[in-house]
Amino acid sequence: MAIPSTLTANLEPVQQEYRVAPHNIDAEQALLGAILVNNDAFYRVSDFLLPEHFMEEVHRRIYEVSITLIKAGKLASPITLKTYLGDADLGGLTVGQYLARLAAEASTVINSEHYGRTIYDLALRRRLITIGEDLVNGAYEAPVETSPREQIEATERRLYELAETGKYDGGFQKFSDALTAAVDMAAKAYQREGRLSGIATGLSDLDAKMGGLQASDLIILAGRPGMGKTSLATNIAFNIAKAYVGEKQPDGSIATKNGGIVGFFSLEMSAEQLATRIIAEQSGVASYKIRRGDIRPEEFYKITDAARDMQTIPFYIDQTGGISIAQLAARARRLKRQRGLDLLVVDYLQLLSGSSKKGENRVQEMTEITTGMKALAKELAVPIVALSQLSRQVEARDDKRPQLSDLRESGSIEQDADVVMFVFREEYYVKNKKPREGTEEFFTWEAEMNRVYGKAEVILGKQRHGPTGTVELQFDAEITRFSNLAQTDRLPDNH
Repeated sequence: MAIPSTLTANLEPVQQEYRVAPHNIDAEQALLGAILVNNDAFYRVSDFLLPEHFMEEVHRRIYEVSITLIKAGKLASPITLKTYLGDADLGGLTVGQYLARLAAEASTVINSEHYGRTIYDLALRRRLITIGEDLVNGAYEAPVETSPREQIEATERRLYELAETGKYDGGFQKFSDALTAAVDMAAKAYQREGRLSGIATGLSDLDAKMGGLQASDLIILAGRPGMGKTSLATNIAFNIAKAYVGEKQPDGSIATKNGGIVGFFSLEMSAEQLATRIIAEQSGVASYKIRRGDIRPEEFYKITDAARDMQTIPFYIDQTGGISIAQLAARARRLKRQRGLDLLVVDYLQLLSGSSKKGENRVQEMTEITTGMKALAKELAVPIVALSQLSRQVEARDDKRPQLSDLRESGSIEQDADVVMFVFREEYYVKNKKPREGTEEFFTWEAEMNRVYGKAEVILGKQRHGPTGTVELQFDAEITRFSNLAQTDRLPDNH
């Protein structure tokens, strides 16, 4: 019986497409030979090369045993290794003969790092092939309940991890290199607007206290409902995006010179609500008027002018609710890779979920979230401003100013954060105590209200890089805008 031509046509490409995973046996042999002749060769590759990076199983085993012996302060040579490798037929050679040949044909120690990098790069390419195969097989065989989005995010995470591990840096560095980096940072701070080492928030008193928002910092911004923590985060994020200036590099990439590209995870409010707040702040028209359409023609022109000015700023909003810390990290990495990223804002921590199932230990889940958030800040090398709720115990005290112990599930949040800021508006509490008009209590209340009206405090409860303390700001509740407070000692002299 003849085989149908369609089947034979399908068989031929399969044979042509069969390929061996990328590897270089000669480089593996040359490196192992160099190590066996001179154990110092191991220290040239020990920072990045692991046994699993070798293609050949016998080479993995030789390298693994060599590591064990060298770290124990013993000599790794063909004679000492032979005892630990057992018997095997290596193409007609015994293990002892194979080790002797590796040593006899060894390259110099000088080339060992080059061979190590070749082996490492090929191992990364094999992992890349594995990820691609897993992606294809997963797409074919995924169960009905699995979302394609989950597979995309899982693959994206693996690819990003692979990209980050594909570097030879790490380990000790010369102090002179660290000094150069410190001087470079000072030079950039001198050139940057505001003379700050970090990103300027646009609130000068806060910047003076913090030196701007520092790269790799996890900054917790906490407050009770009604204090304006979302407004403050929005104001800072928009100020930074509005001040953005990019500079083209010799390699064609764009480096941030001032301000920054902002990613905003709005887990509570929709993108439209957030945009309305920002338009109100920038135009000076109250947000409740914008929502109701209760605006005069001149106010409408203010809104359209503000919206036009905001069209080009690098401010990106993700309004997806109920996402996990893993999903948030995947989306942040994607934004940095595709558009760039200088600041990430998360509103707010308690709306994120961890990997554990619903109903399990919430404190443990929050620990996973805050630890993941700090790791993400370091990985992306950007400051992350994460908003957090405070427990109700604040309301039970006479002095309503928040403390570190008021943070909900506070242990992990306080521990992982580099900076903890609290927003406090005494006006909110005084306003709610309004007595009946005309009474003596009313006049006392009115005087108190005049003292606190339009004022807000940002309390720095923790700061790794600088002092703690309180910064006073101006707050306009109608347009949800925080701004610098005009101090009497800074006003020009009256003549």
